[in-house]
Amino acid sequence: MSLIKPHGSDELNPLFVYDTAKNEALQKEAKGLASIVVSSATAANAVMMGSGYFNPLTGYMNKADALSVANNMKTTSGLFWPVPVLNLVQNAGSIKAGDRIALKDPNVEGNPVLAIMDVKAVEEFSDADVELICKSVYRPSDKEAHPGVDAFKAQGKIMLSGPIQVLNFSYFQTEFPDTFRTAVEIRDEIKERGWKKVVAFQTRNPMHLAHEELCHMAMDRLGCDGLVIHMLLGRLKKGDIPAPVRDAAIRKMVELYFPPNSAMVTGYGFDMLYAGPKEGVLHAIFRQNMGATHFIVGRDHAGVGDHYGAFDAQTIFDNEVPAGALKIEIFKADHTAYSKKLDKVVMMCEAPDHTKEDFVLLSGTKVREMLGNGIAPPKEFSRPEVAEILIKYYQSLGK
Repeated sequence: MSLIKPHGSDELNPLFVYDTAKNEALQKEAKGLASIVVSSATAANAVMMGSGYFNPLTGYMNKADALSVANNMKTTSGLFWPVPVLNLVQNAGSIKAGDRIALKDPNVEGNPVLAIMDVKAVEEFSDADVELICKSVYRPSDKEAHPGVDAFKAQGKIMLSGPIQVLNFSYFQTEFPDTFRTAVEIRDEIKERGWKKVVAFQTRNPMHLAHEELCHMAMDRLGCDGLVIHMLLGRLKKGDIPAPVRDAAIRKMVELYFPPNSAMVTGYGFDMLYAGPKEGVLHAIFRQNMGATHFIVGRDHAGVGDHYGAFDAQTIFDNEVPAGALKIEIFKADHTAYSKKLDKVVMMCEAPDHTKEDFVLLSGTKVREMLGNGIAPPKEFSRPEVAEILIKYYQSLGK
């Protein structure tokens, strides 16, 4: 049985130059090219295209495609895609259409060349274009600032579009050698493990008992033989737990509480957009590209603050994603928590006879406070072995 097809093509087409001689020749060529240090978001887009996660894109979108994606979730050629994939700059200098340029990495010391780009167009967004994209992609509320909108606006309004050849995976491969995996590598490993039905779980946090049980629940209900825990390894917001700590906590949980050959712990190189529903759809696309047949979308998926309704990232798949646009299927999850009545973790929507008091619920602030004081949360909330790793981290902050 062959794996699920990637999005938009029969074969995965990663933009990374795997041929060593060719890669070295391009690195050499880059030295003689005009270059720009790109934004962190542009660099992350290059890594995702290089890894095959953004299949079938061949480079950065032009203005017409970006606005079409913002308005209708498809490019001018009709490819279904939820968010613009851009190379935005404050100032293009003397760069013009037809130029071949080197894109330099803002996140690695010395700004090494990340990719080579053939510039097809240099265009500018109007203020109205910027507002349209912010409104339709990030859907900010009027009440509070939105980190995704702020990051988008900070990059500039001038866009360079055109195909790229990716030469390295930025800091992801060097800083997270055991965890960073391309879509190509994950597909290969799924094949090697002989998995047929695979569910993916997105996380940017350590996994507590409720997350762990949600994964077991999804695997059981869908009849999956494999789970890919897929961690975001890119730039996060202040206060988020660093990737190495998350990684250690999740690996410990898998080692102790999942059967052998049932779960893979991996990560991908991208910056969080905090774009809620639209980001949920993007997450589904790149999970399909890495070979997952199912994807868990939970409550407030990819959300931030109160910008989105609790289940907006689920309803978008019913209301706005055209039938047949994606091959991957969504497993819709409610908030999961430990039921004192039933003595197990349940989805809250499946326990209608419960009141809030019947669940073990702790706020993130309360959990951080406990861990910082060296106190493990109750076993109904967090595995003791996971709590131990997190306690060490929080206590190191206080020193």
